Amino acid sequence: MATALGAIGVSSSGLFVALSNTTPGTATFYRCVFALPFLTPLAIAERQQFGEPTTHQHWWAAAAGVLFAADALLWTQAIYEVGVGLSAVLVNTQVVMVPLLAWLIDRESLSMRFFVLLPVVVVGTVLTGGVFETGVTGSAPIAGTVHSALAALCYSLFLFLLRRGGPNRPPVQSYVTIMVFAAMAALIGGALSGGVSLVPGWGPTGWLVLTAICGQVLGWLLVALGSPSLRVEVSSALLLLTPVGAMVLAAAVLAEMPSALQVVGCILILGSAYSITTNSDRAGPNQAAAVIEKPKQSGAQGV
Repeated sequence: MATALGAIGVSSSGLFVALSNTTPGTATFYRCVFALPFLTPLAIAERQQFGEPTTHQHWWAAAAGVLFAADALLWTQAIYEVGVGLSAVLVNTQVVMVPLLAWLIDRESLSMRFFVLLPVVVVGTVLTGGVFETGVTGSAPIAGTVHSALAALCYSLFLFLLRRGGPNRPPVQSYVTIMVFAAMAALIGGALSGGVSLVPGWGPTGWLVLTAICGQVLGWLLVALGSPSLRVEVSSALLLLTPVGAMVLAAAVLAEMPSALQVVGCILILGSAYSITTNSDRAGPNQAAAVIEKPKQSGAQGV
C-alpha cells in the first residue's frame, strides 16, 4: 500500500508543475527548496542515530544533485512541449540507459532479454513522441521527446553517481544534500535558460509546494518504506502507477488525450520497463526510492 500511494504521489508532480505555469528553472528551484523544511528534521534525527555521511559521500551526493537539477529542468520543459502524461512515460526510457551505462563503464553483464527489448523501447519512444503524426498532444512533441530522453539520460547519470556514493550512506542526509545542490544548480541553469522567478506569486507557489510535498517528500518516503519489503516484480508493477497515474491525471485535469499510436508507444515502453526491471536486481522505473537504497535503479522522475 505504501509503495502504491508513493507512486501515485510522485505521479502528481508533473500535473502540479504544469498547473504552476512557471519556467523550468523556477519549478525546479522551488520543488527542491520547499522540500527541505520537511526533510531537514528527518535528516537531523538520522544523523543523531546513525552519524553523518563521509566527505566522500557528500561530494557524490552534491554531484548527483547537479544532475538531478538537469533532469528536472529538462523534464519540466518536456511537460510543456509533449504533455504531462507522455513526458512521464518517455522519461522511463532511463530503464535502459542505466544498465547501458553500467555495461559501458563498469562492464556489468546484461541479459539477452535486455538487448531484445532495447529496440522495442526505441520504437516505443518514437511512437509516444508522435514523430509520424500531426495534431498530437503538446505544443512541440518532437522537441518534448528529445528533452524527455535527455532528462532520462541525466537521471541515469544521477543514479550512476549515487552508486559511487556507496550503499551505506545515510539516505535522508544524502537526499538533503542532493536537494540543496539541485536547488543551486537549478538557480544557475534556470537563469541561463528560461529565467527564474524568485517571487512566482501565491497561485504558482501553492502548486509548487504541492509538488514538493507529494513528489519530493511523501512520495519518496512512501516508496522508500514500501519497496524493500516487496518482491521486485511486485515493486516494479506498483511503480508503473507513476507514469500511468500521470497520464490519467493529465487526461482528467488537462484534457491531454494521446493518439492511438502514442498509446501503443506507451505500452511498449512501460511493458519493456517492467520486463527489464523484473529480470534484474534493479528497481522499477522512475522511482523516488532511487536515492534510498543501493541505489535501486529506476521519479521522482521523479523526478
